[in-house]
Amino acid sequence: MRVLAVDPAVRNTGYAVLEGEARQPTVLDFGVIHVPKEQAQSAALSAIRSHLFHLIKKWEPEEMAVEGIIYVQSHKTAIAMGAARAAALIAAADNGLKIYEYAPRKVKMAVVGKGTATKDQVAFMVRALLQLRETPPADAADALAIAMAHLQADDPMRARLLDRHQV
Repeated sequence: MRVLAVDPAVRNTGYAVLEGEARQPTVLDFGVIHVPKEQAQSAALSAIRSHLFHLIKKWEPEEMAVEGIIYVQSHKTAIAMGAARAAALIAAADNGLKIYEYAPRKVKMAVVGKGTATKDQVAFMVRALLQLRETPPADAADALAIAMAHLQADDPMRARLLDRHQV
């Protein structure tokens, strides 16, 4: 299976493309879609959708895994995060991908073994588990972790750790 995973945010959206099974995934691509603060939010959302659209065409994933909504104190932040998430979902839907959502706590549990893990712990474990040469940027590490959680959800021994549902 090939999966595109996304950690959505208006200014720094993490993405990762993994292929294979939970026990031996292959990293095909990962990175961060950086959108400058000077760009209007509408242009940022268009850039996110466009970049993900091109990644989908390049890598031809079968499914998309995305981080679920997290609790934030600010309504403004919540709306912006929701908009970035929508841009990612539209890119996937436009290409006919099945879309799955994972709670941040479940992703951390799948990769680190602790639902309250820090971003540094997630990045460290992603690097170790995927045998990467360098620690990926935080947003890319989160996307790699989401992809790993998705692949583990198809593994009967790990499926009970994750709540997976189609959006």
